[in-house]
Amino acid sequence: MIVGGVLLSSVLLCCSGVTLIGALAGDPQQSRTSTSAGKKSQGASLAPAAEPVVATTPPEDSAPAAPVISSAPPAPTVPPASTAPAPTVETRTETKTQPIRHAERTVKDPSLAKGKRVVRTRGVDGVRTLTYQVTLTDGVSTGRKLVRSVVTRQPVTQVVAVGTKQQRECDPNYGGCVPIASDVDCAGGNGNGPAYVTGPLRVIGTDIYDLDRDHDGYACN
Repeated sequence: MIVGGVLLSSVLLCCSGVTLIGALAGDPQQSRTSTSAGKKSQGASLAPAAEPVVATTPPEDSAPAAPVISSAPPAPTVPPASTAPAPTVETRTETKTQPIRHAERTVKDPSLAKGKRVVRTRGVDGVRTLTYQVTLTDGVSTGRKLVRSVVTRQPVTQVVAVGTKQQRECDPNYGGCVPIASDVDCAGGNGNGPAYVTGPLRVIGTDIYDLDRDHDGYACN
């Protein structure tokens, strides 16, 4: 066994030596080829590296934009400026009078017969003057504004007197006024009325109250 191991070791050593010698004394052509390949490899490593080609992908938002529809109403069309002449505007003042009706007042007058009316002061209407500012457009009135109102004449109140005096009804049979009553006696006499009269009074008709006691045509004398 020991001898066999020694022999195996010798064989392995011989084979290793042969291999090493062959490597050192190898084919010069192969060596040159290897050298050229190395130079080319070295030259390739020294040459500038080519820029990498980067594939460009269009951005997602580069797609054509959809049309925008506006909900706002279209702008009004402005008509061309008119060449017509501007209207002529002017103002002026106008005055106008207005009557003011007079009032009426009544007063009692005991010197007048009851119900009788007499004008003591005659009424007069007053006057109010109104001033307007009038606007004219091309000669036509287009506006009116009251700017002043003044009483230029005061009205005068009318005064009417109304009588309150009581009047007696007189009997037509006597001159003067003998009241009409159920009985009339001479004032200061012995009669009991209810009405009395002061004489003398002329009897011109029938002495219905028996006032002419001596029948001389005069009563209460």
